[in-house]
Amino acid sequence: MDLRKLKTLIDLVSESNISELEITEAEGKVRIVKADPRAAMVSYAPAPAMALPVAAAQPAALAAAEAPVETGHVVKSPMVGTFYRAASPGGKPLAEIGTEVKEGEAICIIEAMKIMNEIETDKSGKVTRVLCENGQAVEFGQPLFIVE
Repeated sequence: MDLRKLKTLIDLVSESNISELEITEAEGKVRIVKADPRAAMVSYAPAPAMALPVAAAQPAALAAAEAPVETGHVVKSPMVGTFYRAASPGGKPLAEIGTEVKEGEAICIIEAMKIMNEIETDKSGKVTRVLCENGQAVEFGQPLFIVE
């Protein structure tokens, strides 16, 4: 796609009410997202989902005795999507174990319907556990972090 055509598309998006435009042609694919001053939007291809080993079945009493007791506040996913620890591929994670976070601070990204959503912590404290792997699919209400 030539630069004049690309510039025209960018101008059209910036002057219109649409927030996102994606065009696929023989030469390639272009995606234009209008900047939103309230949220950082990042677009990148998701990493393949990690295969997790299946645990062998255990009697309930034995499993309960070995399960660690979770303390602290659980930050849960507010939506279904793909979990990312950083705002860009290869970037520094927004929150790691030992990171002090403040209520309302971005702690991770969840991609849903090709939109990158910053997930904010709902409690101040220190991140003690990260419960999801980068690129993992998450469900609504699934625990993401433990904050104490």
